[in-house]
Amino acid sequence: MRAFILMISFALITIGCGSQIYLDPVTLNSAIENKEFDFNATKAFPTNYDVLNVMNSMPGSPGTRILNLDPGYGFNLKKDLFSVYLPYFGRAFSATPGDANNGGIKFESKEFTVKQSATKKGNTLLVIAPKDQRENFVFNLEIFKNGSAFLSVQSNNRQPISFDGNISAGK
Repeated sequence: MRAFILMISFALITIGCGSQIYLDPVTLNSAIENKEFDFNATKAFPTNYDVLNVMNSMPGSPGTRILNLDPGYGFNLKKDLFSVYLPYFGRAFSATPGDANNGGIKFESKEFTVKQSATKKGNTLLVIAPKDQRENFVFNLEIFKNGSAFLSVQSNNRQPISFDGNISAGK
């Protein structure tokens, strides 16, 4: 009886620890090849220690540098349009006067480049660089085989920030 309970416990632990599939491999590969998909951000990783100190000083703070995001943040990539709506937590080195309501990373670009390569572990790395924006953004998106993704955003005007999320087929 003890061996049976041990086997059942091991089976449940193995099933519970399996990786989650966000998008089936055929749809994922098709979306990447066509370069038409959505990145849905679920977590943000700010790098500014002032932001982290404020987060950790709040009552009930978990003392972590990970921020869970509400649904709706991310970007949409199509052949002719790159539409970005991401929050930003960090330091901007210059500000636009009178633009207090436009704080995150929000823009639409019609001129952008997408460079695709493979990582050592077999994941897909996309480097997206908009050409028609005032700030020089570079989006490094690593897409994993299960449909999850890690995005790193760099700019000439802001400290870098990273996001965790998943890929969904473009609408």
